[in-house]
Parts: sequence; C-alpha cells; structure tokens
Amino acid sequence: MSTTASSTAGAADATEVIRTARERIDALDGRILDLVRERMDVSASIQRARIASGGRRVHLSREMEILDRYREGLGKPGTTLAMTLLELCRGRI
Repeated sequence: MSTTASSTAGAADATEVIRTARERIDALDGRILDLVRERMDVSASIQRARIASGGRRVHLSREMEILDRYREGLGKPGTTLAMTLLELCRGRI
C-alpha cells in the first residue's frame, strides 16, 4: 500500500472513530439531561416536604455535602458543576 493510500485509509478510520464517539457523546448527553431533570423533580419534592413541615426551602449544610462530593470526585470543576445543579434545583416549587 502506498503512503498516500495508507494516509487516506487512516483518515477514513479516524473519521469513523470520531463519528462513533460523537454519537456516544450525544447519547450520554441525553442521559445526563434526563438525570438532571429527574434530580430537579426529586429536589422539588424535598423542598415541598421541608416547607410543609415548617422548614426552610434550602438546607445549606446539605448543599455543602454535595459540593464536597463533586469536588472530591471531579476536582475544582466539580464544584462548578455542583453549583450549577444546585442552582437548577433551587426554588422550582
């Protein structure tokens, strides 16, 4: 096989790898979005129960636990992700 033919075959293989990987990322993103929506629903039910029992909507010590978990699992960007999730879930009731 010539260098040009080998290079063309390599490019075609790379294109297929990229296409397949992007499809997988799209599927994962769909699952992540579904999980975030589910988390928002569960959070809303907790907030409703807490308010109905005379408590506050937000429980700051619990939020700190969540921030710590994400930071430990993902490093500093995990904290940003957790803050975004918490913001999405606050006050949706």
